[in-house]
Amino acid sequence: MTLIEPTPVKAAGRRSRAATGAGVPPPRGLRRHFRRYWQLWVMAAPAIAFVAVFSYIPMYGIQLAFREFDFTAGLTGGEWVGLKYFRQFFESPQFWTLMRNTVVISVTTLVVGFIAPIALALLVNQVIGRSRKKFLQTATYLPHFISIVVIVGMLQVFLSPTSGLITRFLEGLGLTGVNFLGDPSAFVPVYVISEVWQHCGWNSIIYLAALASVDTQLYEAAKIDGAGRLSIVRHIDLPALIPTMIVLLILNMGGVLNAGFEKIFLMQNPLNLSVSEVISTYVYKIGILSNQFSYATAIGLFNTAINFVFLVVTNQIAKRVANTSLW
Repeated sequence: MTLIEPTPVKAAGRRSRAATGAGVPPPRGLRRHFRRYWQLWVMAAPAIAFVAVFSYIPMYGIQLAFREFDFTAGLTGGEWVGLKYFRQFFESPQFWTLMRNTVVISVTTLVVGFIAPIALALLVNQVIGRSRKKFLQTATYLPHFISIVVIVGMLQVFLSPTSGLITRFLEGLGLTGVNFLGDPSAFVPVYVISEVWQHCGWNSIIYLAALASVDTQLYEAAKIDGAGRLSIVRHIDLPALIPTMIVLLILNMGGVLNAGFEKIFLMQNPLNLSVSEVISTYVYKIGILSNQFSYATAIGLFNTAINFVFLVVTNQIAKRVANTSLW
């Protein structure tokens, strides 16, 4: 009688799991954790140091929002005034104008800038032919690498009320007196369209990566069942993108009120100032140009607190609704 010994198989399985780390419970204790995962911590150390130096250490200056800044006493030497500068901002006649302009520009850019990369990724994914797909991707990526100063210069060249190419084209169609850069009602559309044009291709990369991970057998099975392109996009591509869409939406909500300072500041002029003055440009003018550092710090802290609240709320909603979250 021959005995069959299953022990070597189990032992081989244990050795395999031990070698790969799969299925092995995490070690208890901080010392054992670092002993096992020290390679990962070494790779993450530069990023941790960068965040600590440029994100956490500057938070020491937040106390300036609660103090009367004194040049001779430094950041911590001024008189403690509590919420004085927050109340001053809330009671300022410019408060609601700044909030309205910031929310309109930020939310419009967030919504349009969130949908456009998804649509572009779905479109590129449907293009047949590797060379055509690469050309389309390259053409849409390139604007992301153009400087903001150059982008604003291009807008002025194309939209100038006297010599702009688009303005002259509209004059040929009978539309005279168009001033996109000076008309307050045209500022938000021009800003949003330029933002989408510049960053849409770059932001679609992560969606294309998610679509590349879809099993090709699903497409073949759908085609055999007679599904068209729209049905494939609806029942295969979009469900595959949903987890990525939720994570990116949560990340974008963390900066919902951070309207782009550089482009808005460069596009500002006295004619569109009523709709182009946002919190970030106001903080720059109050803090740097007017030397009201405590007041500017309080406004910036208020803006950051609102963004943090939006981030936490969106993360909790996504966690309950779609079971996907950042933490």
